[in-house]
Amino acid sequence: MSAAPPGVVEEIAALGRFAAARGWVPATSGNFSCRIDAAHAAVTRSGLDKGAIGPGDVAVVALAGPVPAGLSAETPLHLARYRGDPSIGAIVHVHTVAGTVLSRLAAGEGVLRTDGYEMHKAIGLRTHESAVEIPVFRNDQDTEALAAAVEARIGRDAAIPGYLIEGHGTYAWGATAADARRHVEALEFLLTCHLEERRLR
Repeated sequence: MSAAPPGVVEEIAALGRFAAARGWVPATSGNFSCRIDAAHAAVTRSGLDKGAIGPGDVAVVALAGPVPAGLSAETPLHLARYRGDPSIGAIVHVHTVAGTVLSRLAAGEGVLRTDGYEMHKAIGLRTHESAVEIPVFRNDQDTEALAAAVEARIGRDAAIPGYLIEGHGTYAWGATAADARRHVEALEFLLTCHLEERRLR
């Protein structure tokens, strides 16, 4: 397990600062990664303040190899996404209140639907006159099995760049770190709006 290139570390650190500033990675939760090449990704280590990521907090791991000790337990979810979709360049995982609560409420159905929001355009839809179905997966401490379940369902042709894990939070990705940041921000906006709608009904 080698150190990540400085430019990649800074991209990941910027994602961490972005999420931490919004309270999306409490108590050292969450994880971030960037693809380095066709066979490797840089992933954050476990148990660190995501708002203060430094060079020693990010490691290079083989997409097809075993997960080295010291990395996040959710690393298999990142690696499986990179293997499943070569267009993905960065992945963000955050623990927001809206994403965590709504993932519990929608876990039985396996999907969370939003419709009519202009923000749908930020995750690839062409109009607000649309419905988004965010996949929701049951949590599983066996993250290799969970990663396999995710890939079996969404694979290379994911309708939207993200999904939820029950009681756990949001995963989002993009071709670049900037795209992944935009997608997670848009998804969290949609989730927050959806939660507020439920409260007001």
